[in-house]
Amino acid sequence: MTTTSAQTTWLTALRETLPPDALHVDPETLAAHTRDSAPFSEAGTPAVVVTPVTVEQVQGVLRTAHAHRVPVVPQGARTGLAGAANADEGGIVLSTLRMDRILEIDPGNRLVVCQPGVTNRALSDAVAEHGLFFPPDPASWDTCTIGGNIAVGAGGLCCVKYGVTADYVMGLAVVLPNGDLVRTGRRTVKGVAGYDLTRLFVGSEGTLGVIVEATLGLRPPRRPSLALLAAFGSTTAAGEAVAAIIRHGHEPSALELMDAVSTSAVVDLGHPILDRSAAATLIVESDDADPARALDEIARLCRQAGALTVTVAADQEQTTAILDTRRLVLPATQVKAEQMPGDTTAFIEDVCVPRTRLAEFIDQIAAIAEEYGLYISTIGHAGDGNLHPTVVFDRSDPDAVERATRAYDAIMAAGLELGGTITGEHGVGTLKRDWLSCELDPGALRIQHGIKKLLDPLGILNPGKVLAI
Repeated sequence: MTTTSAQTTWLTALRETLPPDALHVDPETLAAHTRDSAPFSEAGTPAVVVTPVTVEQVQGVLRTAHAHRVPVVPQGARTGLAGAANADEGGIVLSTLRMDRILEIDPGNRLVVCQPGVTNRALSDAVAEHGLFFPPDPASWDTCTIGGNIAVGAGGLCCVKYGVTADYVMGLAVVLPNGDLVRTGRRTVKGVAGYDLTRLFVGSEGTLGVIVEATLGLRPPRRPSLALLAAFGSTTAAGEAVAAIIRHGHEPSALELMDAVSTSAVVDLGHPILDRSAAATLIVESDDADPARALDEIARLCRQAGALTVTVAADQEQTTAILDTRRLVLPATQVKAEQMPGDTTAFIEDVCVPRTRLAEFIDQIAAIAEEYGLYISTIGHAGDGNLHPTVVFDRSDPDAVERATRAYDAIMAAGLELGGTITGEHGVGTLKRDWLSCELDPGALRIQHGIKKLLDPLGILNPGKVLAI
């Protein structure tokens, strides 16, 4: 990368703001911070990666960027799947990974205060030592950060009962594009003073400010759980079972669905309890006060909906075996990809539809896979209608890339047609930016543009993400 005189000027200003170990221009570090985990999304090479450890250092970076009109892309662990953390060519990547301290755990008020670089797992483990529980559990919870979870509005397996990340964010400290520090929200259970600015920043994908501190609500620890596995001869029957479970007032802690493709993939990986002939497999976990009784009732509803088989766990060992079938879908899909010719990759989608349209959507995805000649494995959080079709294709083959891209668009269109949304928990980023206008009312879209312009009039913070300007 050629360094211009303008770059030299603002890089010099950054060096005066940051300690030497917080500024990186070596090619290896720059290459490692170009993008998140999303395919089909453009990414540039930054001129510098900064790794601040204090709020004041973050403020200094943004003041320098603002003064010189340099784009800044906030990054966490780069586990995102929408291109929201992809670097801007010649700009600044601001990594919050070193801001990884848990500042306070308050059992009396059931809250925790932490910096954005704390991983989801580290936070969960820390509060568990105090007899508390942080429910949001994205699939990447071992490595994904709280700041990233808040930025994209992440979900997880247990959100059907416990809610998503947004439901636990009580307050934030955010550095605005001009370097100002603002605090939103409160530490109280209730609070309706003024507009809800906290919710404004949750899910904003780093386009409005850099989160430097979060106050999060906690819950009492979960009770021991049990699980069941139900195999169905059709997706319609599985969808009827999901609807019946919800309609009868049950609150499972997980309600997951696997289509025929993902079920077969896990069977091929060697899991012994799945039925290869199943058109759909339903996994239900309950942590009710009496989970055995709850699962007996749910099993009855599954059978009434036409389940071919229902297996109810009798103990924790059997529960783990059932839940492992869901966790093995991604590894099984990766094995399938490795067995295919060419330079294969797996693209995980994220679309949410009304629960009553779930079966219809799964059937449409299967039809799309057949139409475009692609291997598409679909899993999802059936309890909230959030599906993750995973498209496997050869990225070295232009025709395969074209078919995968068209299939992706067809899945988006089908989800919207069924009254759904283009993203339930992964965010918009660059990947779905052009689809946002298809979902949002023109007036709502105009307001969002206005908010961006108000908080970031120079357009330097994560430019080109979420909104097509």
